[in-house]
Amino acid sequence: MASCACWYGGMERDFDCLVIGAGIIGLAHALAAARQGLRVAVLERDARAVGASVRNFGFITVTGQPAGITWRRAHRTRDVWAELAPLAGIEVLQHGLLMCARRPEALRCLEEFAAGPMGQGCRVLRGSALHHPLRPDVLGALESPHELRVESRTAIPLLTRWLTEVRGITLLPRIAVHAVRTGEVETSAGRFGASHIVVCPGTDLVTLFPEITARRQITLCKLHMLRVATPGWTLPAPVMSDLGLVRYLGYAGCASLPALRARLEDEQAAWLADGIHLIAVQGADGSLVVGDSHHYAAAPDPFQPRDVDDRMLAELSSVLDIPDPDVIERWVGAYPSGPDVAFHEAPMPGVRLVMVTSGTGASTGFAIAEETIADLLGQPAPAHTRET
Repeated sequence: MASCACWYGGMERDFDCLVIGAGIIGLAHALAAARQGLRVAVLERDARAVGASVRNFGFITVTGQPAGITWRRAHRTRDVWAELAPLAGIEVLQHGLLMCARRPEALRCLEEFAAGPMGQGCRVLRGSALHHPLRPDVLGALESPHELRVESRTAIPLLTRWLTEVRGITLLPRIAVHAVRTGEVETSAGRFGASHIVVCPGTDLVTLFPEITARRQITLCKLHMLRVATPGWTLPAPVMSDLGLVRYLGYAGCASLPALRARLEDEQAAWLADGIHLIAVQGADGSLVVGDSHHYAAAPDPFQPRDVDDRMLAELSSVLDIPDPDVIERWVGAYPSGPDVAFHEAPMPGVRLVMVTSGTGASTGFAIAEETIADLLGQPAPAHTRET
């Protein structure tokens, strides 16, 4: 399957597979293609990945993902992360999840979820099983064993280095792709060729195949993120709260959810309007990464209003013993958002456009990449795509 290598100015131009975009989705496709024995190059317009892939929690979330293919993709992706982390020198900083309930309606949702098929391996903690730093008014928590947490801003560079140094993938940064055709791409550095091309454009909705992103009603979601100085205690696992139950689609089937939503609309309408739900994870230095919020627009503004951050911090302090969080870093992120959790299309033979349009790239990307490459090569769909 190897193609004839041509050289122009010392740069190899022909590969078996070209991946456009070096974020987590692009890297996942590069890995999946390399595992099929393909010679792979990744074209990236920036000097390094600086978008959503390094601005998130690094939280590979399984519990709460929508039932069906997304839930199975999350399980598969978690397994790939667990396999790659020691190989690439990526530290897994935390395991599992504590979904905390401050209201009886939320606790009933957690009990219903744990008793259902997607609650496999989870249990609901109450009373003496709830330890510091959870606040005393936390009524209970769903404990999930399934999640992993890495530090995105270091994990992505480490994964990139491992893919290039160990798996032999060619990374070509600071090259913008202008056009894609079957078998070739036109770039700011000239032509590159490959039998298989995967376009992972991230938040760029207009350069490549804009008619597809328009038809699929893709817009952008802006989110706020914070880093809080170490509170002096260890967080046993990543933490979420009541607001996450109405945001994560995996809980949608819980009979108690409408009552919880009604109470939240009465008590925390401003939080819901800002799309806030709590995620708090802890780094190796003890600091907490906290978020997040969701505001949608074709071109989100770059600003970070303080009242949104204040509401996120208030939710943090309502669940964890951290009454006066010391914010040491603030940033905004953006990701493509649409009606579907993710999609891939074949705009022409040998070309696939892949987008995760739900902010779940780190949690589902490796599985999606295996599906895409199998499709390009005409192979059977991976096992995780099939109901068990």
